Amino acid sequence: MNKTKKIFIACDTTKIQKVKNIINNSKTNKLKIGYKFGLEFLNSKNGRSFIAKTKKKITFVDLKLNDIPNTCASTIKAVKDLKINYLTIHISSGLEALKISKKVAGKIRLVGVTTLTSLDEKNIKLIGYDKKLSELVKHQARLANKADLDALVCSPLEVKLIRKIFKKEIITPGIRFDFGKNDQKRVSSPKEAFRNGSDWLVIGRPITKGNIKKNIQKLINSLK
Repeated sequence: MNKTKKIFIACDTTKIQKVKNIINNSKTNKLKIGYKFGLEFLNSKNGRSFIAKTKKKITFVDLKLNDIPNTCASTIKAVKDLKINYLTIHISSGLEALKISKKVAGKIRLVGVTTLTSLDEKNIKLIGYDKKLSELVKHQARLANKADLDALVCSPLEVKLIRKIFKKEIITPGIRFDFGKNDQKRVSSPKEAFRNGSDWLVIGRPITKGNIKKNIQKLINSLK
């Protein structure tokens, strides 16, 4: 690896002890590691207070805001006390919501979510989109530029397309060591995602299920 690769480990659980175990067993000087907390953890009994007390860690709160502009902005203000580094908002919430959210985010890096990796061409047509998936994601990237967002989330299959439009950080979920898709549709290997231009990978079960230290080493080996 020519430069230190950056990974967000998805802490998808409601159990504080499990998150502590993930953090304690994922320490390495071979990767730059942050920790992603989603709605499951944030809405658990002690999740919010745990994030508030987490120091000297890169924290990514995956709220995926998708609401009217005032509600999005008010929610961002409500989580500022957590001192988080990254926060997600759906680009489909609209340009006005994106702009006002960016305005109030301050030091929080606001991350636009394009089209979820659990969706494919068939799914987006069922929702009512008439664009091809690749065209939809490119359109969303242009909206992110207009709103001056700090980063984008997209699947590894669209990174090359997005990189031509969006020049800031790209964060990529849908990463699999063995291409077991689980609930994801659009996936790739870690090495391929970085090669396509991802800045950060989001990895959950391939690291957190089983022996975390061994899984981290497996990831490091796969990037050589």
